[in-house]
Amino acid sequence: MIYYAEVECIMYDGHSLKQKRSILKRIIAKLRKDFNVAVTELDYHDLWQRTKLGIVTVSNDKKHCEQVMQEIMNVIDNYSELERTVTNIERI
Repeated sequence: MIYYAEVECIMYDGHSLKQKRSILKRIIAKLRKDFNVAVTELDYHDLWQRTKLGIVTVSNDKKHCEQVMQEIMNVIDNYSELERTVTNIERI
């Protein structure tokens, strides 16, 4: 099973691209370390208050993939610096 998520977020307190990159670097590193997933910024590279992340996890168990994605969304939601707005999760 391959699960792929596109997560759009708004950063209300971001005031520069440097600050945005700092926040994203922390989030991406945590997701990679804690969940062993592939994560990258897909869109809005030049906008300092918006981002779109692509997240991929692979497993032989559908339930495990779903649990990992749910935990990832919980981690993202716990960051006070950003708000998750649109989330699309696909099973490939």
